Order: sequence, then structure tokens, then C-alpha cells
Amino acid sequence: QVQLVESGGGLVQPGGSLRLSCLVSGSIGSIYAMGWYRQAPGKQRELVTTITSGGSTNYADSVKGRFTISRNNAKNTVYLQMNNLKSEDTAVYYCNAKTATRGYWGQGTQVTVSS
Repeated sequence: QVQLVESGGGLVQPGGSLRLSCLVSGSIGSIYAMGWYRQAPGKQRELVTTITSGGSTNYADSVKGRFTISRNNAKNTVYLQMNNLKSEDTAVYYCNAKTATRGYWGQGTQVTVSS
């Protein structure tokens, strides 16, 4: 079992920045990839970015150059640094962990970009 707890969401003005955190616990050694997804009202959940256990990263075109995923293995935490935020980034952001048998989700954290 893997447990994920997100934090760091909030209200920010367009052009601002936020850093989300995902604290990971449980069977950490079974995880081969971590990621961030988001779901805006009335829309399907979509991939934002992923990072593999080897450190390879992948980003949705809509966030390339603005968002950065990173991890601190000593703190069992994955981060999402979001810069130059836009109104269309408003969504609930979810942390995801993938193992060989299943994926795990956090409870989500709301990010609202508005003036």
C-alpha cells in the first residue's frame, strides 16, 4: 500500500507561482513512477507531469517551460513547482504513484488562479 498526501494549493494571481508537495508513505520501494494530474470543473482528469524512478520527466505541452516536477528522496516528497500561472491552470491537482500492480491517488489540492 502507498499513501499520498498533497499540500500547497491555494489562490494565486495570474503570473504568480505555487509549489505543491506530495508526501509519500507506505511501500515506497514498489513505486516506479510518480506524477501530477489535474481536473478542472466539468473536464476529465489530465496528466500534468511524471517522473520515473530513474529521474526521467515528461510534461504536458500546456505546462512545458512553466512547471517543474522534482523529488526529495530523503523527505519522501515529490514537488510540483508552478510558475507563470494562468487562469486555465485552475483545477484540483492530484498526486499519483504507480507500482507494478496499481496506481494510487492522493486526495487532491485546489489551485485557483484568479485576479
